[in-house]
Amino acid sequence: MESIKNGSCLCKEVHYQVEGDFDCFYLCHCSYCQKDTGSAHSANLFSSNSRLKWTKGESYVRTFTLPSTRHVKSFCSKCGSALPSIQNNGELLVIPAGSLDTPITIKPNAHLFTDSRADWDNKLEALDSFTGLPS
Repeated sequence: MESIKNGSCLCKEVHYQVEGDFDCFYLCHCSYCQKDTGSAHSANLFSSNSRLKWTKGESYVRTFTLPSTRHVKSFCSKCGSALPSIQNNGELLVIPAGSLDTPITIKPNAHLFTDSRADWDNKLEALDSFTGLPS
């Protein structure tokens, strides 16, 4: 029996299910991923055999493809949260790891496009840590 993972957007208007297993998990540092996440990298799971089912709010899902690239981003048109996308003519499902509500046990396989890594994304584990906002 294949596992089923659930996910949603920030405003909870869009919900989805992924049935199947993930092939790999990459942290991508390319400039496109930095721009569309507003962060140092994207964190995406990839599957060539899983099935995506929108269970709520599919009408809010929008997809943007950066012209002349393979860069695709699906998102909720209400809150802007990253959502899964089907790419490569339906052969690849890309799931933003942070959009999942179901815990996953797979760890990232690798960092990609590290030559584009943000200058400030280095030795961050040495920073102070807080369980909430600093006082």
